[in-house]
Amino acid sequence: MSQKVFVAGVGMIPFAKPGQSGTYIEMGAQAIRQALQDAGVDYRKVQQAYAGYVYGDSTSGQSALYEVGLTGIPVINVNNNCGSGSTALYLARQAVESGAVDCALAFGFEQMQPGALKSHWLDRPITYGKGHEVADAIFPEGRDMPDALKFFGGAGREHMEKYGTRMETFAAIRAKASRHAANNPLSVFKKVVTTEEVMADQVIFPGVMTRLMACPPTCGGAAAIVVSERFAKQHGLRTDVCILAQALVTDQPEAFEPPSLISIVGVGMTRQAATEVYEKAGVGPEDIRVCELHDCFAHNELLTYEGLGFCPEGGAERFVMDGDNTYGGQVVINPSGGLLSKGHPLGATGLAQCYELTHQLRGTADKRQVANLQHALQHNLGLGGAGIVTLFGRA
Repeated sequence: MSQKVFVAGVGMIPFAKPGQSGTYIEMGAQAIRQALQDAGVDYRKVQQAYAGYVYGDSTSGQSALYEVGLTGIPVINVNNNCGSGSTALYLARQAVESGAVDCALAFGFEQMQPGALKSHWLDRPITYGKGHEVADAIFPEGRDMPDALKFFGGAGREHMEKYGTRMETFAAIRAKASRHAANNPLSVFKKVVTTEEVMADQVIFPGVMTRLMACPPTCGGAAAIVVSERFAKQHGLRTDVCILAQALVTDQPEAFEPPSLISIVGVGMTRQAATEVYEKAGVGPEDIRVCELHDCFAHNELLTYEGLGFCPEGGAERFVMDGDNTYGGQVVINPSGGLLSKGHPLGATGLAQCYELTHQLRGTADKRQVANLQHALQHNLGLGGAGIVTLFGRA
């Protein structure tokens, strides 16, 4: 029989630009200590730990965790691209739900370098080769672009060509992110920018994207403690936030055939994972009032609105123009500021989303608070691929 899983504690350090943060060891350990303190749990009570990161050597998770304590527990290192943090949370939740343990730790960190993401392994085949093959066939002029720009910018261009979406709509998404981030002391960027300022920024994909529409490389760490109901009662822990449903999926054939950059960047994974979560929890997108989603580019945020079912396919521009993605609208998207403004330390991102939504459901999100919440949806994406959707609820 499965056990209920509660988020007993969360921790997150302020995100920073590369070169302005501590080491991944310091960031990871600090976030873990915060989560333990928030939960009121002694580290010696933790039975398993899952560490999410992308750019690091083997057993980097142990290096960070050893700063907190040496208890001999299993430590599993997780690399699922930008979905690594949520994958760590998925495994921790699974361990508790199955009854294998009663208290598990999920944490993530990333010590990133400036500039576009790139492979550090040049003597072997690249990952997501099938995606590159399709992208290069559809969009040969993008071969020399950085991979993320080629994939997500190309997908945004496809949406523009198919549905008439304007570049200004992506700029409006970025401007909305900045307004939300202004109220988040942990965001790397807090300056509010207008749609016009986003449009006037440096062009990195003519007719499709300016620099401000892409998330910045960021360093940071975040963590969560998940526990069973039995453990929470035994130790007097809070049980106000629970994980109602969670799905982790990978690509299916439809991702590659028929060829489409929108499919290549994981909209199919998003749709499948969201459907599984909605069905398991007995809710629908109309029940969601707050969502932290994977806005690595403003273009992916727009695509994800449709993948999560917040609007019909082709209806995302109207969703934005009607203000349905912010306070006073249908669903507040990324009250934290999202990846675009809060930052995107790859391994920490999914757990930073968990941090934000936990505080939203607790009612402790301060100026970012969304009123009258019962549910909170999280979407995290790693190309290559991993699509993770998590539904949190008030217990």
